[in-house]
Amino acid sequence: MNMRIPILKLKDILIVSLQWELDDQTAIQFQEDLLEKLHDTSARGVVIDLTPIDFIDSFIAKVLGDVISMSGLMGAKVVITGIQPAVAITLIELGIRLENVMTALDLENGMDKLQHELEA
Repeated sequence: MNMRIPILKLKDILIVSLQWELDDQTAIQFQEDLLEKLHDTSARGVVIDLTPIDFIDSFIAKVLGDVISMSGLMGAKVVITGIQPAVAITLIELGIRLENVMTALDLENGMDKLQHELEA
């Protein structure tokens, strides 16, 4: 079953909370949905909350990295929040470098960090 990931808009920020492990199809759909929503709303920032995710495979890690790069190309700053230790290890082991990406421990801190960045 292919479930869509909800993308909420708060002012000029899109908020995505991944609530379950993604399969490949859902990950690709999420990538398309997010980019479309960025285009339609002219949002300036995206917060992607990974708190419930405790496992990530190489394909999902690549899609996540691509989503971040693509969002940047569309002029949006991205904050990733709630990265679990196992996910952090997997991302590094797979060579997915999130150098230009802000991170925060939780959604609230991520929103604060992004808001501050957008005001700068």
